[in-house]
Amino acid sequence: MHKSVFLSIIIPVYNEEKNIQALYNRIVAVLKYQNLEAEIIYINDGSVDSSLQILKEMAALDSRVCFIDLSRNFGHQVAIFAGIEMAKGENLVIMDGDGQDPPELLDKLLAKRAEGFEVVYAKRIKRQGESWLKKATAHMFYRTMKTITNINIPLDTGDFRLISCRVQQVLVSMREQNKFIRGQISWIGFNQTYVEYEREERLAGETSFTYKSMMKFALDGITSFSVWPLKVATVMGFLVSLVSFVLILYTIYQKLWGTTVPGWASTNISILFIGGIQLLGIGILGEYIGRMNDNIKNRPYYIVKETNIE
Repeated sequence: MHKSVFLSIIIPVYNEEKNIQALYNRIVAVLKYQNLEAEIIYINDGSVDSSLQILKEMAALDSRVCFIDLSRNFGHQVAIFAGIEMAKGENLVIMDGDGQDPPELLDKLLAKRAEGFEVVYAKRIKRQGESWLKKATAHMFYRTMKTITNINIPLDTGDFRLISCRVQQVLVSMREQNKFIRGQISWIGFNQTYVEYEREERLAGETSFTYKSMMKFALDGITSFSVWPLKVATVMGFLVSLVSFVLILYTIYQKLWGTTVPGWASTNISILFIGGIQLLGIGILGEYIGRMNDNIKNRPYYIVKETNIE
């Protein structure tokens, strides 16, 4: 793969009209200070505000600015993947478009890359402007993922990181539909390290990453890299079966020597067996089968409506 620039900065955008220009100014200042040759790739993920218009105006004034306008909202992870797939840099940096990932950290990321590391991720030591509930759920999620998966996903990290073009090539070859970029990068391996930073508040506006989005993101991560839910279903089935067996003995005892309402015994046994064991297992299996179905369809991950990348 021919590389035309030293650095590709990949920024997914969804309704970030209030933040695009301010973040761009910071990035340009860092590139100028460090004398870096770079392309800045913005992926417009179905924004309904004026984000795309702002990106086009920036691209008209600065040849380093590239935009990819997707045909609809495909999701944060797919938007990142689109940028990764179309990037031309020897090194790629992924950051969010809300200004919480500081471009001023580029020098530290590149310094680690110069030491030979293929992946340099940014580890948060403080998260400003976020509610205690979001911090608590994020804390629980990362530690749960570390416990139940068979890969080492770094704690307290997002998608803000630097990867080499070697890692990029492997990422592009990974064709699962339900993207979980940070998990995939951890799975790839190679020499990886981190730098620490304090995550800032959003420059402006409200986050579009709702608790519903967080739940879907967590499910994608867990089902992509762990069969732990299936094991839980097996253990739960065993425990429920054990309890059911004890209750069945009690039901038979009541039927033979106690006083029961007609039909109570058979109804109780049926509910214990059918309801207690199967529903949980079917639900978990359904999550995995649904993801297998998505992959079998072999649909494109995203559709580009417009871009200035040749």
